[in-house]
Amino acid sequence: MKPISTSLLFLLSFSFAVNAQKPKVKPQTPITASADIIKKMAYADSARLVEIFKDFHANPELGFTEVRTAGIVAKEMKALGFEVKEKIGVTGVVATLKNGEGPIVMYRADMDCNSVKEATSLSYKSTKIQKKADGTEVPVMHACGHDAHTTWLLGVAKIMAASKDKWKGTLIMVAQPAEELGEGAEAMVKDGMYTKYGVKEPAYLFGMHTAPFPVGVISNGAGPRMAGCDQIDVEFFGVGGHGSSPHLAKDPVVMAAAAIMQYQAIVSRAIDPQNAAVLTVGSVQTGIDNNVIPGSALLKLNLRWFSEADRNLMINGINRVDSGIAFAYNLPKNLYPKVTMKGMAYPLVNDEALSKKLNNAFLGILPKEANFTNIPAVMGSEDFHHLVIHNTQKIYDYMLVGIANPTVFAAAAKEGKVFPFSNHNANFEIDLSAIPLGTALGAVGLLEIFKQEISK
Repeated sequence: MKPISTSLLFLLSFSFAVNAQKPKVKPQTPITASADIIKKMAYADSARLVEIFKDFHANPELGFTEVRTAGIVAKEMKALGFEVKEKIGVTGVVATLKNGEGPIVMYRADMDCNSVKEATSLSYKSTKIQKKADGTEVPVMHACGHDAHTTWLLGVAKIMAASKDKWKGTLIMVAQPAEELGEGAEAMVKDGMYTKYGVKEPAYLFGMHTAPFPVGVISNGAGPRMAGCDQIDVEFFGVGGHGSSPHLAKDPVVMAAAAIMQYQAIVSRAIDPQNAAVLTVGSVQTGIDNNVIPGSALLKLNLRWFSEADRNLMINGINRVDSGIAFAYNLPKNLYPKVTMKGMAYPLVNDEALSKKLNNAFLGILPKEANFTNIPAVMGSEDFHHLVIHNTQKIYDYMLVGIANPTVFAAAAKEGKVFPFSNHNANFEIDLSAIPLGTALGAVGLLEIFKQEISK
């Protein structure tokens, strides 16, 4: 079955949430006392976790600069008795808790934020401005929920440390940098997480991500869940000059504009219409003055794909478009466009047996009328699985957790909106009730993985 669009995903999720359909996954076992205890522990810790979350939200940090956030994580983990290793992949933190013989299970949360100016009315909203490596200053906020992810990690770690009588094995908690760049997971691995730092390769990897569903709704399907992605910079070079004399210059702005339009034909005319693929130009950076033709123009591209063949088709198509435009402008070879491949991630594919096992456990702590688990794959991307895809064992599960206030969600629906806000939006807002619930989900998920080996 081919993946469908994010828009259709949203419509499906809206239908499930508003019409309160029953979940399609039926519990194979009754609600356990253990799950009920874990849920109570999470909610008992709610006040502390909410304060941690508010602090993270008010103090966001961009990828590979999460020094403050990582420091808090390391301190909290050490206090819980975890063995902590820091500065892996620049700012990554790995905390390990050994509890006898059993499987090695890894839980991951990402820490970085977005270059977005927050527009919410929260008392703890971000007003931070951060200087980037290129010297530019940008407003920053947690517009994708990584502040909740990191808070959940700390809450889950506390529960697991206090519940060692309920599991056996080795728990590895990872606070990862730079997910938004698509580089953080690979950075930790390439920095020697499994070699130089001696972190054990996990048998299973588990993680969660916020989504603008109502609180109490999750999406955790098997198979392809998220698209692969590439971050690519293309810099066009020309010959600068006076705006009144374009014939004496070679205008890179016009070259870049032509490229933007021609790129779209790669997807619309070269890729099978039944395949899901996206090519977005997210940034155009060039020039300063009205009457000056600049010497260069920079385009920042983002690709989304499920097929390696489609990925290669888009990358090769971009290179051909760039070269064709340079040739048309009679540029010398030394002025041909420069293509820089940056972060990338392969499609995220959940293990079927693991996702089914976890869904069965989650039904014990979620309101049954709101839960759903069969939402199709999305065009959003993640580098979560890059922590293990190069390992011998690469069984993982990554799920979406609703964080929108149900009342706000319902009001938005009455206005004809699919969601009250989206990820990466200036109005992205996590309802505080999602903090203890996400913590409970994370802990119950880990305990279920530790309970027994996953059978195919």
